[in-house]
Amino acid sequence: MHDPRIDQLARQLVRYSTKVKKGDRVWIDCFDVPNTVAVALIRAVVEAKGLPIVKLHDSVVSRELILHATEEQYDVLARNNLDLMKETDCYIAVRGSHNITENSDVPNNQMQMVMGRMRPVLNERINHTRWCVLRWPTSSMAQQAGMSTQQFEDFFFRVCLLDYAALLPAMNALKKTFDKTKNVHIKGPGTDLRFSMKGLKSRACGGEHNIPDGEVFSAPVKNSVEGHISFNAPSIYQGIAFDSVKLEFSKGKVVKAAANNTAAINKILDSDEGARYVGEFAIGFNREIREPMRDILFDEKIAGSFHFTPGQAYEGPADNGNRSQVHWDLVCIQRPEYGGGEIYFDDRLIRKDGKFVLPELKPLN
Repeated sequence: MHDPRIDQLARQLVRYSTKVKKGDRVWIDCFDVPNTVAVALIRAVVEAKGLPIVKLHDSVVSRELILHATEEQYDVLARNNLDLMKETDCYIAVRGSHNITENSDVPNNQMQMVMGRMRPVLNERINHTRWCVLRWPTSSMAQQAGMSTQQFEDFFFRVCLLDYAALLPAMNALKKTFDKTKNVHIKGPGTDLRFSMKGLKSRACGGEHNIPDGEVFSAPVKNSVEGHISFNAPSIYQGIAFDSVKLEFSKGKVVKAAANNTAAINKILDSDEGARYVGEFAIGFNREIREPMRDILFDEKIAGSFHFTPGQAYEGPADNGNRSQVHWDLVCIQRPEYGGGEIYFDDRLIRKDGKFVLPELKPLN
């Protein structure tokens, strides 16, 4: 039987996240998800009097395409996708995968070429459309999260259908705190990191671009990052599993990187000049997400976490000028069971052991 929560989520994506209105052209991009998801989104867009445009993708097919990709081939694909993105008002992507490491054996040079060619499409989407991206629950994701399939499905809908609008006052208070901060100091096990945010603004993310959501982000001044950081959440990037990532910075640049696969992480950070600089700093606070599951869209929102992102900065008020084909959100959880930690803004304690200490921010705990 059809799960009515799919229709509820589709309406939230269309009416709240992307605010589709009459005449809007909406690109619905579905990756390895049931047809019922695309159908629900089409119906929600039509109800809002928008014009749905649908593309369906398969990760096994995409992997084969990337393996044999040429620059000429992806120049054509990139132009095609960029033209479509320029013609659309809204973009909704739903990504499911039965194998999160599907691309783990794709040669690094092939991944770099493809990501480099497709980056302008991503930039166009981020800067000129109303967009939202989310994952779709699969049995493999349930396994990653250590849950039964039914338990994970219930968790997924609970997280994604969170009343994000109710969090906006406290999120905006955190945004104001970000915006007036010049210097940040983060401490914790294996972490002693300092950087400046002077002159940069932030964005509060309450279900409008990513589902699940729950973060405020900005970026460090590009050359200001000093110190070292240890990430305690496992990660998947370019189809490769990483654990125990440690980075050392000098004058904003990653000068030393180590992990369970040190060779692979350094290949990624050597993709281009900007990959060793940081394009984003964010604090996550989705109270329904507690444990990492090697899925960045979930893990970067973990309650009591922050993430620090080698690579591309988001254009707009939080843009520190860093440009790269890489954008890798690495997550550190600071709740007591993960070792604790503190975040200071201009020498004032903002959060301790994963909980905000300022009264106006406590609703986010």
